[in-house]
Amino acid sequence: MARGRLRIHLGAAPGVGKTYAMLQEGQRLRSLGTEVVIGLVEPHGRRPTAALAEGLETIPRHTLVHRGVSFTEMDLDAVLARRPQVALVDELAHTNVPGSRNAKRWQDVEELLEAGIDVVTTLNVQHLESLNDVVRQITGVTQHETLPDEVARRADQIELVDLLPETLRRRLVHGDVYPPDRIEAALTHYFRVGNLTALRELALLWLADRVEEGLQRYRAEHGITAPWETRERILVGLTGGPEGETLIRRAARITACTPGSELLALHVVPGDGLARGDPAALSGQRSLVESMGGSYHQMTGEDIPEALLQFAEAENITQVVLGASRRGRFSLLLHAGVGQRTIHDSGPIDVHIVTHEAAAGASAPRLPRPGHGGTGPVRYWSALVGAALLLPLMTLVLTGLRTGVGLSGALVLYLLAVVLAGLVGGRLPALLTAVAAGLLTDYYFTPPLHSFKVERGVDVVGLVVFLAAAWLVGSAAGTAARHTYQAVRATSEARALSRMAAAMMRGEPLPTLLEQVRENFSLTAVSLLERGTDHGPEPRWYVVASTGVRPPERPYDADVEAPIDDRLTLAARGRGLSGDDRRILTACAAQIGVAHTQGGLARRGAGTDLDEQGRPRAAALYLRPVDLDEALTAALDDLGPGGHSISLRLPERLPDVIADAALLARVLATLVADALRHSPPDAPPTLTAEALPDRLTVRIAGDTTGGAVDGERESPSLRLARDLTEAMGGTVEHTSGGGAASVTITLPTVAQHPDPEG
Repeated sequence: MARGRLRIHLGAAPGVGKTYAMLQEGQRLRSLGTEVVIGLVEPHGRRPTAALAEGLETIPRHTLVHRGVSFTEMDLDAVLARRPQVALVDELAHTNVPGSRNAKRWQDVEELLEAGIDVVTTLNVQHLESLNDVVRQITGVTQHETLPDEVARRADQIELVDLLPETLRRRLVHGDVYPPDRIEAALTHYFRVGNLTALRELALLWLADRVEEGLQRYRAEHGITAPWETRERILVGLTGGPEGETLIRRAARITACTPGSELLALHVVPGDGLARGDPAALSGQRSLVESMGGSYHQMTGEDIPEALLQFAEAENITQVVLGASRRGRFSLLLHAGVGQRTIHDSGPIDVHIVTHEAAAGASAPRLPRPGHGGTGPVRYWSALVGAALLLPLMTLVLTGLRTGVGLSGALVLYLLAVVLAGLVGGRLPALLTAVAAGLLTDYYFTPPLHSFKVERGVDVVGLVVFLAAAWLVGSAAGTAARHTYQAVRATSEARALSRMAAAMMRGEPLPTLLEQVRENFSLTAVSLLERGTDHGPEPRWYVVASTGVRPPERPYDADVEAPIDDRLTLAARGRGLSGDDRRILTACAAQIGVAHTQGGLARRGAGTDLDEQGRPRAAALYLRPVDLDEALTAALDDLGPGGHSISLRLPERLPDVIADAALLARVLATLVADALRHSPPDAPPTLTAEALPDRLTVRIAGDTTGGAVDGERESPSLRLARDLTEAMGGTVEHTSGGGAASVTITLPTVAQHPDPEG
């Protein structure tokens, strides 16, 4: 007998419509002539769900008594005896009443499948065993009814029943999920937006993994090795060198720009098992990868490019990120580097070669990095080029005057060139010039001429003394030049920091301070970012203030980042910065963090920020499309249990308004609190909304006599709400009469402002 097929309707939370979807599938199969029975359905008092079950044959439940209380469960024997083609069985993770044949409902379903009966069932993602701990961390609720993941993974079909968190909360508010006495507790606890968003992401990721398993199995069965770009998988190759963090951050930015993509990191250990990279650096890079939501891998391979591409093919990698070679150009001519060989053999896999400060570095002989002596790259190369031009010219002049200038005279003049090179470029140009001058003196002015042999011992002593003296004098000149360069730089740094401090003392706003940073470091854009307080799978970042073109909205979008504390960070786009520039940027970021903190404390101490007339104003507005339901939910949550006594009368669909989400929630909370405070307990205020062609109105009505208006004078709460709303481009109107009053908020909608951030 063939085993039955299992179909699961998977949801992220109660109320998304899993049972409804299961009954719809049952009705569809019934209309096709399939024998369908209801083994067990839990409508939870939802009339639309119960109505959808009409017309389907239902197997009566059987009753069990446990501790003197009667319970009903699915009658497994009756379903087996009926032997339908399809059985609908709700809540797969349910625990049966003690005394049942099986402890779990999924075990009942297994018996039905073994009997050749197809089963359509439902499951919430929080009941999966592997996610139990994660769900408890997110929601604070321990799920006691769990299901082994393997049971769900064996299903022939899994269909996700998805619903936006805001839509689910709206269903909850309208009483479509729980009875009225449970709505308030559900909204403020399990059904918070952050919880629902995290659970939804868990469901999507779990299902994506199962789909990926099926895809990999299909590829293996059909011998397919070429990558299929069903979703982007970005692999970053790590050597354990100093460039690792740069590569990881670059790969993370590529991943962030591609929704649904995955970040992986790989370190290939040579075949002898001896790691070539720095273990401490690899450990830090592994932590960085994992903090960005990626996964770290390590494998052994004799040939690094071959091992890298084998891993890429096995994991269906679509893009590889590698660092530019740290070997010199001459060495690369003799033997191709990892990057070149990977590109040659990569086939359809894209390979990104990322430059970094360690490129063409320590593993091959090379000239030190420009500016090594502390004088800067321009002066460094100027000294070398000047010496290369001056020494041949001096040699030409001195050889023409050979009868009048002896060896000692040539050495003194060459010493002058060494001193000039040291003053301009520092120690290393001075040393190179001294060596070149010594060789020229030996070849042109020491017998035998035009030979590097030295016949007389006194000439040998003279050349050695010259080299020593040239090195000492050049080093002293280079040290003086370096100190001068460092003094100039220190002056510039002090000037930049003092400008920042002066601007802070003048009380300049954050955008002005950020503009100073942008100008000082020649950056394209700068943002001050603040991490959200929600505890979702990924941190949410908010732009506190910004300046420049396309300022970054997340740290991963930036080319340069200067963390301030665990909550604030300064992110910038533009050129790469040197170590000294990064140090000064960090100092400026710390000052900006202090300015932001002090400004927040001042605003909290004063109740709000005041303009020149002493009226409240909203600083650092972030206008964007905002869902009214989302803002209203946040406002009611801020008011606590009392906030849910207001009567809501909202249409099913409302357009988004253009507003600052935090300020809009504050306005709504202020006005609702004022209405509740002045309304009788038996007549709570009502909140209604209406969508007009280019705007949206929200009206809060009730008995607020004396609350919103006291004679001819506005109350502080209404005045605050009015000023904040006007700052967002809206209006607030108050009407009263006959013992009742209402406040109407009007805000522009997306239709009126199609690009609020443009």
